[in-house]
Amino acid sequence: MPPIVIYTRPFCGFCSAAVALLREKGLAFTEIEAGFDPDKRREMMQRSGRSTFPQIFVGDIHIGGCDELMALDAAGKFDPMLSA
Repeated sequence: MPPIVIYTRPFCGFCSAAVALLREKGLAFTEIEAGFDPDKRREMMQRSGRSTFPQIFVGDIHIGGCDELMALDAAGKFDPMLSA
């Protein structure tokens, strides 16, 4: 399974929802709290091209944010990405 990385910030409802989905699925992931860390936020923005939270990656593939993750999962397209 490719590594899952999620950039989050404190008190972010979208971040919490995305993390909850990953946990619900029993997936191992790395959470990088970038809300108050300028270097981690810069890293997130360079990787994703976005400044909003969360930003989610499966391997080298940028999923996007919470809405994109939920849409992929609802369409049955997230789980197949994990076995690639």
